[in-house]
Amino acid sequence: MKFKFPTAYTILFALIAVVAIATWFVPAGQYDRVANEQLGKDVPVPGSYQVVDPQPQGFFDVVLAPIAGFYNPATYEAQAIDVALFVLVIGGFLGIVAHTGAIDAGIAKAMARMEGHEKWMIPILMALFAAGGTIYGMAEESLAFYTLIIPVMIAAGYDAAVGVAIIMLGAGVGTLGSTINPFATVIASDAAGVPFTNGIMLRFGLLAVCWLACVAFVMRYAARVKADPQLSIVADKRESNETHFLKGKREGDAPVTFTGTHGVILVIFAASFGVMIWGVSVGGWWMAEMSGLFLVAAIVVGLIARMGEEEFTSTFVDGARDLLGVALVIGIARGIVIVMDAGSITDTILYWAEGAVNGLGQVAFINTMFGLQGLLSFLVPSSSGLAVLTMPIMAPLADFSNVDRSLVVTAYQSASGLVNLITPTSAVVMGGLALGRVPYERWLKFTLPLLGVLIVIIMVGLSLSAIA
Repeated sequence: MKFKFPTAYTILFALIAVVAIATWFVPAGQYDRVANEQLGKDVPVPGSYQVVDPQPQGFFDVVLAPIAGFYNPATYEAQAIDVALFVLVIGGFLGIVAHTGAIDAGIAKAMARMEGHEKWMIPILMALFAAGGTIYGMAEESLAFYTLIIPVMIAAGYDAAVGVAIIMLGAGVGTLGSTINPFATVIASDAAGVPFTNGIMLRFGLLAVCWLACVAFVMRYAARVKADPQLSIVADKRESNETHFLKGKREGDAPVTFTGTHGVILVIFAASFGVMIWGVSVGGWWMAEMSGLFLVAAIVVGLIARMGEEEFTSTFVDGARDLLGVALVIGIARGIVIVMDAGSITDTILYWAEGAVNGLGQVAFINTMFGLQGLLSFLVPSSSGLAVLTMPIMAPLADFSNVDRSLVVTAYQSASGLVNLITPTSAVVMGGLALGRVPYERWLKFTLPLLGVLIVIIMVGLSLSAIA
């Protein structure tokens, strides 16, 4: 019997079990922590690591980990429940809009106008997502765009993987090359004791070169798929994806008539995403406010489309049901970090990383730092969480190797951004792939050549800056 790669749910449960087993063998330890008013978080104190009583995680902890990924069962503190709820509300909103026929009509009209020039949507959209990544670390909020972008790409003759790549690689490369991202660069720079503007030219350079590499990679793949659909990494899912994302409408079907009501609904649709981006980047919004926004937007669209109360509620629930699997993946992914922290091995791994870079030369130090930050990013997919955890410890070590601390910040954010393109511990990665119906192992195989190119670009940039 041919081996079939397990689903995202099985992969994540297996990782939870592996981390739980590690808590029985990896020594438990922790750093002392002090409150940092500027960061609003407790940060570890360099040199304060100490071994503590082991906290091995057992069967019951593994079973509860996916639940704890949503909320802390002991304190009822929210974990990923807000992100999961946001995804469900987005699903309901998209279900309402799709039910009106506005998306189908809009796609048909856009394809007619873009005929022969569809490929230029790829760099334009990837530039927009990269801007979101570099400015404010676009991550969870990108999940809202998958069911908008993927139907457009399929209608243009590409596949679902192109839509996933535009969003995930676009926003991801922006985060990799964060310039003013407050959740990565600013927090890490503050924790490292340097202005966030230090090293900004290198970050702009990395952003530009890595973005070009990603765009070239996606456009080359898209052109190959359009010429021969069998070259798609999801070729076996072509018909089901067309049915799912285009609601059964395929090339050759009668065009959908675009009405004035469709136009108004699409304006509200686009404005909702615009308001969301403003709210996150300027208004201090997060998941609760974004969920409320799309709930109100769904009601407004329902009123404009003259839906009855029963039609509206059933359609909204059906839309939320379509994304229930994504919501579950998000909570399970968060459970991995929960088990690692509960087992008190997170600080031990950081302590080992501290010892690995101590006393190295400039080029060796910064590239080893880049590699270690990449490994730590698998365990701590949150860019802000990784910055608060590692920068107070790692940044001072740069002084002994005659490396500017701002370069440590760049190594951290580049590694974090790179790993968060593929790590199964990230709710954004696993949620995005679930939305795009792209199996994880195929995404991993698809992106590996690009990751190799990006690693070379980053290491060359870091090395040249270290000796400059």
